[in-house]
Formats: sequence, C-alpha cells, structure tokens
Amino acid sequence: MSAADGPTAADGPAAGGLTRRAFVAGSLAGAAGAAAFATPAFAAKPDPVVGPYAGFVDRGTPAFLGIRYARAARFEPPQMLALPAEPQAARSFGPLCPQRNPMTPEMSEDCLFLNVWTPDPDRRARRPVMVYFHGGAYNWGSVTDPLTQGPHLAAQGDAVVVTVNHRINAFGYGWLQPFGEPFRHTGNLGQLDLISALRWVRENIAMFGGDPGRVMVFGQSGGGAKIATLMAMPEAAGLFHSAATMSGQQVTAQGPGNAWRRTQAFLAAAGLDPADPQALRSAPYEQLLNGLGATDPILGGGIYFGPVLDMVHLHRHPFWPDAPSQSQSIPMILGNTSQETRAFIKADGPVVSGLDWSNIADRLAPQIRIDLRSDWVVAQYRAKYPDWSAEQVFYAATTAGRSWPGQVIEADARAAAPGDRTWVYQLDRPSPIDPARGAAHTDDLPYVFGTLDAPGSYSGTGARAGAISATMIAAFAGLARTGAPGLTDWTPYRLPDRATLFIGEDETRMVDDPRRWERELWATAPYIQPGS
Repeated sequence: MSAADGPTAADGPAAGGLTRRAFVAGSLAGAAGAAAFATPAFAAKPDPVVGPYAGFVDRGTPAFLGIRYARAARFEPPQMLALPAEPQAARSFGPLCPQRNPMTPEMSEDCLFLNVWTPDPDRRARRPVMVYFHGGAYNWGSVTDPLTQGPHLAAQGDAVVVTVNHRINAFGYGWLQPFGEPFRHTGNLGQLDLISALRWVRENIAMFGGDPGRVMVFGQSGGGAKIATLMAMPEAAGLFHSAATMSGQQVTAQGPGNAWRRTQAFLAAAGLDPADPQALRSAPYEQLLNGLGATDPILGGGIYFGPVLDMVHLHRHPFWPDAPSQSQSIPMILGNTSQETRAFIKADGPVVSGLDWSNIADRLAPQIRIDLRSDWVVAQYRAKYPDWSAEQVFYAATTAGRSWPGQVIEADARAAAPGDRTWVYQLDRPSPIDPARGAAHTDDLPYVFGTLDAPGSYSGTGARAGAISATMIAAFAGLARTGAPGLTDWTPYRLPDRATLFIGEDETRMVDDPRRWERELWATAPYIQPGS
C-alpha cells in the first residue's frame, strides 16, 4: 500500500485494528483449507519442466515458484544472473524481504525471486504477460498473499502471470547517498529490483509461453505507487507496454531532505552510530528492523520509506508537474474503491468509536492529506448530504481527502496529454461478507485475480462476485493483450467528462465524473503526497 492511498507507515501495521495482513496470517495458521493458498498443493498431473525449472500444477495451472531473477548485496544495486546450469526445483515461494509482521515467516535479504503461472509453457504460445507488484506502503508486503496468487487469473485471462518479491523499507528505499559514493544507488533500490525483474521477464518469459513484446505491469496500493514511479524512471523505459494501478498512486517522490531526516531517525532507533555508516553493512538485519520502529520526523507515527528524487535513477517526480513524457503512450487503467479508508481505519477502533458531530472535526483532521479546515469540510458534507451520519461523512471525507486525490491527479494529467490511453474504474460494491466495510481498500484484488474464496477476500463467491471477477479479468487481460481493456463499452477517460467504469452491487456501467462534488471540494487546496 502506498503512502498516498492506504494505511501509511505512519499509521503502523496495526492502525485502527486488525489488518488484512494479520487476518490472512491468522487464517493461514488456523484454517485447514488455507493451506492450499499458503503452499499450493500438488496436482496429479505430471510436473511441468521449463528450461532448468521444475514446477508443479497449482489448482489446474502450471506454476513455477521461487525463481531467482537477480542477486544483490545489502545497499547495492541488483545484479542479473545467467539462468542456472543445473535443474532447479521451482515449487515454493522464495523468502520475503525482512519486515515487521510478515505474512509468511521465511525472511532473508536474499529475496529477489519471482513466480510464474502459465496456461501452457509452450514457447510458441506467445501469450500476454501480466507482472504483479505487491502492496505494503514500501514497508511490508508479500507475493505469498493468497489473494494475489496467479493460477485463476492465468487460466481465465489466458495470460502468463508473474508476481515479484523485492527489497522494501530501509533495505529497498533507505536514503544513504549522503554517506558517500559507496551508497550512491540507495533510495530507489527497490525500484531497481523491479526493473531487474522486468529485464528477466523480457529475456526469459518466452520459454514459459509469454510474449516479451506484450508485458503489462499491475499493482495494488504500494504496488501501484511503484508502477507510477517506474513510469518516470528512464531505466524502466521499454520494459512494459501497459499498466494498471489499483488504489495506488505516486504523484511526488520523497525529497532528499526529508529522506535524510528519516535516515537519522532510523539510525537512532536501530542503535547505530550515525558517524559510522559502515555499521549499516555489517549489522544483523534484525537490528535494522528495530530501526523501523522509529517515529517519522515528518509525518509522525511509523517511519515512512519510499522512492527518493535522487537525480541518479529518478530525475523527476512521477506525476508532478505533469504526466512523464516517457510513458504517456503506455495504455493505463487506474482504479480506486469508493470507501478506501474503511479497510484501515476500523469502525470499532479508537478513531471512529464514539464518533459524533461534536468530535468529528478533531478526529478527521489528522486523517486527511489536503490542508483544509476539518470543521469547514464537515459543514460542506453535512449541507450536501444532510441524511448522512457522522460515520458516513468521516469515511467519505477520509477517502476523498486522503486515498483518492492521487488517482485524480494522475488520470487528469494523462488525459491532458495527447491520445486516449487512460481508463478509470471505481469499485462501489460493498462487501457481502462484511457490509459495514463497504467497498474498501484491497477489495478489488480478488476480483482481478479470481481468488474470491481465498483467505482475506471480502468479495463473497455469489453470482455477482463471479460476474465482477469475469469483467475485471477480461478488462485487465485485454489491456495486456491488445493495449485496450477487454470491454468494448469502457470509454477512455477524457477531460472534462472523466468517464469512469462504475462497478456496483447491481450493475457495471459507465458514469461521467461520479464523485464530481467531492473532487471539486477537495481541489480547493493542493494535495501533498505523504512522505514527500
């Protein structure tokens, strides 16, 4: 999840109550049926073999897990490797980058592994390739998430699906360049890992039946923010041909000044001498994880890590002051859910419990990312929606003033450039599993991956969930295949109409500017990307 759209590092991994990550971890540990998602089960079919990799059949789809795409020393850029000469088992996920509260327990700094699901590993197939980057606010996250495993999407979308692990938090985005030339590449190492993964895909995906000339990147929350950043990085140019972001935006990167202040706070919390940068290389990673408990000196709360405007690998902000010219021709889907913040500001947590008209302004103020008087904002909502409760106003305002503005800025910036290359959706269908949740952050994931019954899914498995999933898979796979969503009625996003695919409980239809009033209200003041 990115700092723009989801629970930020300042919220902490357990802000507002139990997170989806914690829910999934508990489900994997306690539910017998979840084992198939945590470690996909073998099928009776013969195990597929591609090049040196021996995979297995995962829920009907050939799968190859834990493939190394690069290797990297601590705080060094990744190094591509030749394919292994000896046969390799590719039947289990690689370790996660070290992080706090991991979804699955195995962690290692040696974490540059990817996973492939393919309908048919035949080089002649030349199917479109869909490469997924996980969320987690640059601080945590995992491709082991049951919601984002690829067998159903690969089979139903007739595409090769790839999911990528990479370095995160201080290991991937810590800003150490002021320590001198040995740390020149820090600040964006996680982005360089993703670029290496895409280079691996370009060179090797054909043997899995994929077309290296039709590579789509897609990601949810922080994964989408990483994609927005890649779209402004010269080293990523030409490595992907379409993109989709789901509740994940990156308008501006972290400034080096703020990044350096965070480094100082991180070093202090890790118990490292700021005058001895070499200790950063030799300290055990567990000590560096202690540094993630630092208080962010800019935002407060948990410390933020994210891409840095370093003038080495990232020379401009991703979507400020405009859409980057290098990626304007790349077809792109942008989506959000209508009640993002219900996922991480829990209704039974301390922020919302006891909420009423007497205290809503005070509780709203710390949650919004546009600097407007919170009492004035509340008054505008009450005048516009007099029947709404304080809770309804709170979640609408926090979503529109925190999680949504980045998407509006990015979509408008792309629409202002020549060509109809942008499509926007809004998931409005409330969860049938937890109706109080509404349509919250991450709720579009099971629809896109076809993982409706996975632990952590709030979609349900009824007819409407199945219909939405079929629509979303067709749309995303269509973009990968042809450069346009696989839905003939999905109108491109243009100004001033802002046509949006509205996905509701009863229907999916096109709506022009569906939240115009809120969009215009929050445009009264500028949006400042958290962490910038």
